[in-house]
Amino acid sequence: MKFPKIHSLQEIANLLECEFIGDQNFPVSGMNEIHVVEAGDIVFVDHPKYYDKALQSAATIVLINKKVDCPEGKALLISDDPFRDFNTLTKHFKPFQFANVAVSASAVIGEGTVIQPNSFIGNHVQIGKNCLIHSNVSIYDHTVIGDNVIIHAGTILGADAFYYKKRPGGFDQLISGGRVVIEDNVGIGALCTIDKGVTGDTTVGEGTKLDNQVHVGHDTVIGKKCLIASQTGIAGCVVIEDEVTIWGQVGTTSGITIGAKAVIMGQTGVTKSVEGGKSYFGTPIEESREKLKQLANIKKIPEILNKLK
Repeated sequence: MKFPKIHSLQEIANLLECEFIGDQNFPVSGMNEIHVVEAGDIVFVDHPKYYDKALQSAATIVLINKKVDCPEGKALLISDDPFRDFNTLTKHFKPFQFANVAVSASAVIGEGTVIQPNSFIGNHVQIGKNCLIHSNVSIYDHTVIGDNVIIHAGTILGADAFYYKKRPGGFDQLISGGRVVIEDNVGIGALCTIDKGVTGDTTVGEGTKLDNQVHVGHDTVIGKKCLIASQTGIAGCVVIEDEVTIWGQVGTTSGITIGAKAVIMGQTGVTKSVEGGKSYFGTPIEESREKLKQLANIKKIPEILNKLK
């Protein structure tokens, strides 16, 4: 997430009421999660296990809960609670805007696009040409939709990321300030849910088709010309490359990659990254031919036991 203008390290420290290490005029241009950071971004870290990863990332400003040696060319923001302060920044730079109309006046809707009754189009939404938005679809703020997109009834684009920190009194939510981006010629079935990124984009690539009741987690990137069948649950920060086919009731863990042209058979649990161009099945996931051989061998166990007797 980029800020509307570049701020100084001093300005950000004043906003958070925290100490800093580095030049007070050090430029700060945005904030992001560690997997999408770049120069000028703030990244937060609140556990020693991840200090080195954050300090050595592409981010040039690290919001951290301990005074450590500052890497050359970077700056530190010292906070007693980086999670809280990352939320403070999101609320400041991307505050929630309430709506009192079904279609926001700030939404941009392309020529030939049809929006059926009872749908909600939020603030600063962009919808391209010749789209069809069926009834009872909710499109949250800042969502971007390309041309020739079809979205069926009851689908929700832009709900918050499922991202929480456990506290003694319960769970604190990491506030989502990212977007959903739907490229051209995408088809989205009924009752799908696509969560926005925490600070970046959740993306569905050109020509991809989602069946009914598919869930896509925050910051996931789905490539072009993918097919994803009903009741599939895709976790956050997953990369699905081009022309992947995922059949029904598949579930994935977060932070994995599914290679181009892979086929994931129904009810598979994708517990790790897998190469493209192959077929997979089972939980834990394996190449489908190998998994089916194993299942065939298991069926022979009673016969083998009888022979042993």
